Amino acid sequence: MYKKISLNTLILLLVLLSSCESQKTQQSKNSVQIEGLDLDKILKINDSAINVEAEDTSEYATLFVVIADTSPDYAMLHQKMFDLHQKLNIPIDTMGRYYNESKNLIALPDNDEDEMYAGDYFPRRFPSENLSLEYLDFYQLGAREKTIALVVGLYDTEENADSILAVLKNIENKSFKVKAEIYMGCMH
Repeated sequence: MYKKISLNTLILLLVLLSSCESQKTQQSKNSVQIEGLDLDKILKINDSAINVEAEDTSEYATLFVVIADTSPDYAMLHQKMFDLHQKLNIPIDTMGRYYNESKNLIALPDNDEDEMYAGDYFPRRFPSENLSLEYLDFYQLGAREKTIALVVGLYDTEENADSILAVLKNIENKSFKVKAEIYMGCMH
């Protein structure tokens, strides 16, 4: 039975093997065999895996998140969201989520059609001009866990984010902008 070997382990084995020449077996300089495994083939496969990982980073996008306020208090921010909706005529989009008090979590309903995220938090990830309540740590590294952000919108250009932020600052002086690297690929 074979064990999975990590890329780092393979590299370490390759370095060790290449630095110590065995007198018992003679191998070609281009190929190394370990218990019937061809490391050249494995390394080519791992190179492909590394390239796939590098390609995956292209599934991230830089977005500018405009935030009116933050707090651990969902009810306060929920009311503030409706106030901003009235003042600025920005639509509210909860994405079907609500505050589940027993879980202390902004969550999709337990019976949501998305079985993977039903009863759990699913973040807003794509550019939009909607008010919503989100967890700040999804957008801002180092933010305190469970800190809720009253998001005014996610923008693909900093200029658009700055425009709404300038208007928002006249109403909510705590508002700010976060530059976020957001994963755009499938989350299933």
